[in-house]
Amino acid sequence: MRTATSRAVAAGIAGAVALGTAGCGSTEQRPNLPRPPVRIVLTGSISTDRVSVSPRRIGAGPVSLVVANLTATTQRITLETADRGRAGIRRTTPINPRDTAELRADLRTGRYTVHVATGGIRAATLRVGRPRPSTQNDLLQP
Repeated sequence: MRTATSRAVAAGIAGAVALGTAGCGSTEQRPNLPRPPVRIVLTGSISTDRVSVSPRRIGAGPVSLVVANLTATTQRITLETADRGRAGIRRTTPINPRDTAELRADLRTGRYTVHVATGGIRAATLRVGRPRPSTQNDLLQP
């Protein structure tokens, strides 16, 4: 008789634990934020007279700027907003002669300049338009 009672108590405890565990779920709703656009790779170069960036017009979103230093001295690329009232500066590590560096940024709509600290080398201008579409429903995206 004692085994039947202990089995009933054990079954009751197991049922209470199962109900208690099931009740621990949250009713909080999280927003399903869309994925960002695909990262665009921009290429650039530093020559003795100017900085070049291609393409010069893109849509807003994440970018990777890969720059080659074609000069005989170490350079450092600076990407900054050209629009007043908006701060935003990114710099690469020093780029040795005949070497490359990558600068990653999430650009918003506006104008940007890409320049070096060395005088006599003209800066490049980058125009960023409206945001690129999300890759939310695209398959095989990173």
